This record gives sequence, C-alpha cells and structure tokens, in this order.
Amino acid sequence: MGDSRAGPIRARDVLRTVALVALLLPATVVPLGADPGERVSNLTDQQRVNVTIYNGSVALVHDRRRIPLEAGDNRIAWRDVSANMDATSAILSDLTTPGAANVVEQNFNFDLLKPSTVLDKYVGRPVVVVHPHAAKGQPARETATLLSDNEGVVLQYPDRVETELSSDSYIVYPSIPADLRDRPTLVLDLQSDRAGPQTLDLAYLTAGLSWQANYVGVVAPDEKQMDLHGLVTLSNTSGTTYRDAHMQLVAGNVNATIIRPGETVDQFSENAAPSSQQFQQENYFEYHLYTLQRTTTIGNNQTKQVALLAARRVPIRKTLELRGSSSYYSGPNADLGANLKVGVYVTFTNKGGDLGIPLPGGIVRLYKNDSRGTSQFLGLDSIDHTPRNEDVRLHLGDSFDVTANKRQTDFHGNGNCSFDSSYAIVVKNAKTDPVDVLVVEPLPGDWSIPQENLPHQKTSSSTATWSVHVPADSNAKLNYTAHVKVCL
Repeated sequence: MGDSRAGPIRARDVLRTVALVALLLPATVVPLGADPGERVSNLTDQQRVNVTIYNGSVALVHDRRRIPLEAGDNRIAWRDVSANMDATSAILSDLTTPGAANVVEQNFNFDLLKPSTVLDKYVGRPVVVVHPHAAKGQPARETATLLSDNEGVVLQYPDRVETELSSDSYIVYPSIPADLRDRPTLVLDLQSDRAGPQTLDLAYLTAGLSWQANYVGVVAPDEKQMDLHGLVTLSNTSGTTYRDAHMQLVAGNVNATIIRPGETVDQFSENAAPSSQQFQQENYFEYHLYTLQRTTTIGNNQTKQVALLAARRVPIRKTLELRGSSSYYSGPNADLGANLKVGVYVTFTNKGGDLGIPLPGGIVRLYKNDSRGTSQFLGLDSIDHTPRNEDVRLHLGDSFDVTANKRQTDFHGNGNCSFDSSYAIVVKNAKTDPVDVLVVEPLPGDWSIPQENLPHQKTSSSTATWSVHVPADSNAKLNYTAHVKVCL
C-alpha cells in the first residue's frame, strides 16, 4: 500500500491492533500466523550461521539448525530468515543423514503482521466497528463489510456505505488472518525417511547485506611514508539479525545470479589457520576470499566496521602532475589555459610488511599532522581491487602554489593526416622549496617529438612525459614540437 493510506486511521489503530492481537493469542504463545500442524523453528534451534557477502549488496546465508523430524510428512516454519531473501535460491541440506529429508514444497511468507496488512486481508469480509462515544440512541458496535482500503476505508453497513471512520471509532477484527506472520518465515513441507533430530542447513541468497573497504593513511612529516589502516564497513538492511555469525567477504565481480548455495555448505573452516590480522585472505576461484577469524553479530539496520589490516611505515611517492589532452594535437588552438591546476598524487606499492595481500576496492583517505600535532585531511580517492605487488595511485587534489600556463605556439597541417604543432608550457612555483612537476601529454596516432628543450620519456605507447624542475619562488619553461599522424 502507498503512503497515502498511512493517515490518521493507521496511526490511531496501531495500539488498538496490538492490543487486539494480544487478546487473540492463547496462553501458550504460538507465533502469529502459524499453522497448528507445523513445527516452528526459531533461533533457539540455530547451531551456526554463516554469512558470505559479495560486492553488489548480495549475500549468501547458511542457517544451520537442529530440528526434530517425524518419519514421513513434516511442515517446518523456519522463522527469522532475511526479509529480502531470494526464495528461488533457497536450498535445504540434511547434514545428519544426507538425502534423508527432501523439500516437497516451500512458501516464503514475508507479508508481515501490521495494521495495514490486517486491513488488507479483511477486504470483502465482515468486521465490527466500535463507536466508544456513540450518541444517545446510536449503536456502540456495528457490523460492516470492509469493501476497500485503497486510500482510506470503505465500509458497507446494512443501511449505508461510509468512506471514513469518525474520529474516535475503530475496527475490531474477529481473528488474525492465517497467512500473516509476525516476522519473515520460510515454510517448508518436508518428506523425511527417518524420525529424530536432524541438522538441517538452509542456504539462500539475500539482498540487503553489503560491504566495502575503507582505508585511512597517516602521512609522515617527511611525506616519504605513511601508516595505513584498513577497515571493512558492513551494512545490514536485510530485515533480520545474524547473531554470532561466521563471516566471509568476497572481493571480485561475481555474477550473483549463477551462485549455487548448496555447493558451499561447509565453506567455513572450523580450524582456520592463525593470522596476525583479523581477516584471513585466500584465493577463491577467480576472486579473493576474506574470512573473519572470529564471530560477529550483524544487527538489522546496522552499520559496523571491522579492522582489515594495519601496515606501518609504508613507502609512498608524492608527485605533482600537469596532465594534458590528445584533443589539441590535430588542429589549431588558442591559448590552452592560464593558471592550470597541477594535480597532487600519492602512490604506494602493495607489497612488503603487513601489505602484500590483495586489497579490496574502496575509499582511501589520507591525513597528515600539522605543526601543532593535529591531524588534517589531505584528500581521498577510490581504488579498485588491487592485486599484491601492484601500485595504488591516489589523486588527492590540486596544488595551491604550483600552477601552469599552456599555449600552442605553431601549427601546420601537412596533408595525409599529418600535423606538426608546437607548445610552450610555463610551470610556476610559489613555494619556498623547489619542486619537480611531471608534464604528462597523451598523443594521438603515430607520434614523435622532433624538438624539445627538456628530454621526454615515452611512458606508454601514447604518452610522453617530461620532468620539469622548478626552483623555489620561480618558474620553468618547457618547449616542444609534436609530429602526429591521425586519420580522422
């Protein structure tokens, strides 16, 4: 139902509905909506819960419970499952006697008990309308048929039809609808070959569980190294809590529609190898698996962080870079810019010390202490999943004191898709210390640099890079001519 129906009637009836539910419950509490012939399984039966969270807000849950079964037909109401579970992915495995218990039919009941759903279920059925302060000569209770609850109630009395309740009137329902549950429940019709307690493992995919890595680096005063801390941020909006869960994270691009939950029932090792980190990493198919070495409770509607790594004195390289474009090499241009921004980049290699494990993609934030010892924010960047021994490159922002002017000084079109263009770049440094600036120019097509006042390096098949040394409070010039052949 839409929000338009959640008006005064709903708000007023909440407490009354709860009170009526309490009156309708028997002395021995039975879960709401339960069939008298079904066996209810709740968290007291749970022996273990395993949660594997993938990128993309998808998780695989293994809920292992010890449940008494009768020989023959059994109906099990498996409560406290995720409200966002994909019921088509659910697979039940009998771990005590494999193959002894088999699912004949299953129904996922996620239509939960609340005033609005009770009202929905009684459309077309008789209800009792109570008027606590009925006028003299008017009935205090009337029977009516609930015709509709679309954007408000429509009630048919024996002598009239009304479209709303008076300010103090309310509806009394004769019973709780049988197909409403107080929490998400998977009802399983099982056929068991034997009687007695069985350990059953319910595996299913669910939305509403996600994770991401977050990294915090504190840069040393000399800007040559940093201390790096990694945290895993977990978010649970799946509709249930996973108590003392064995948790794993999968880093990689997994097509979740083809995961087979039943094939990984025992993927969590009871005797994980010891590790100095909280997470043990291992290669897993074409992905990387991170296993938390202890259990943790993942509460519903909760975000929590768990330490992933702590690496001390990680060598870093700070560079200042003026990055160009390939677009202006095949035509004449006016001035290409004054006071151009020079980017600030920090690079470190994922190896050595406490690094050297595949780093899950996430956000990296860097800080540095000022002269008073107070940490200040330097900037952030996102990184992709990074294998071991690979560089991690962060663009933190732009330099305040280092800028550049760039202009095209000459251009010739030579025919046959060939062009010669010349450029003058002035790099200015307002700092009290000298700096080195990398001028990085992507060049299109077949290219060469026939003239230049500083030597370049061919840093890729389509990139020329110059290192320009700029004295303190001064400037330096780069002049070069590029020959390119581009057939547009």
